[in-house]
Amino acid sequence: MTTLIYTLIPVSAAIIGAAIAAYRRPEPIVISAIQHFAAGVVFAAAAGEILPDLKHAGSVVPVAIGGTIGVIVMLLLKSFEERMQGPLGLTAIIGVDILIDGLVLGLGFAAGEKVGLLLTIALTIEVLFLGLTVAAELGESMKPGRVVGLTAGLVMLLPVGALVATPIASLPGPYLTGFFAFGLIALLYLVTEELLVEAHETPDRPWVAAMFFVGFLLLLLLESAMG
Repeated sequence: MTTLIYTLIPVSAAIIGAAIAAYRRPEPIVISAIQHFAAGVVFAAAAGEILPDLKHAGSVVPVAIGGTIGVIVMLLLKSFEERMQGPLGLTAIIGVDILIDGLVLGLGFAAGEKVGLLLTIALTIEVLFLGLTVAAELGESMKPGRVVGLTAGLVMLLPVGALVATPIASLPGPYLTGFFAFGLIALLYLVTEELLVEAHETPDRPWVAAMFFVGFLLLLLLESAMG
């Protein structure tokens, strides 16, 4: 129940982001800055929270299997994204992204409240960007109200993913380790192949590039403050 309540934070952020972009599209440089910042925050969450737990788990085989499945799934997702064009392809890809985000968030809370809270912060910023993306792309062919409604429907996949994580959290340790490895790969793919790639479609400025490190350091400082 607690996890589902926390999923409402990124859900709300995505809807707000979609509403803003649907009625007044942000400048490309602003979107790029948000993408850099989100990439830094998500990378810090993956490297600072999930990776250390996997290193201390001492389970090589589950990590290898979970990580390999994660790579295969992400590459299949990328292939699907390249083949699918238009609004349908965009919504399908973002829907899968959000579902995986919900799964990762649910697993984070299974690992501990601190991990779950930090992942909530990271994924809130990332899902905010996804809301902006949906609204910016679909706003050219749909009315603003419909765009916001479609985004709201998509982000409800986040709590669905968190619910899927509930039975997974009760599995024996090696299985849970494998799912964490899958989640780590999913987050790193999001940073390297989605957020940063799209961010660099806009010519960089020093302050925009610096937003990656601002996001990274901010989450590290927050983690230290939480003890």
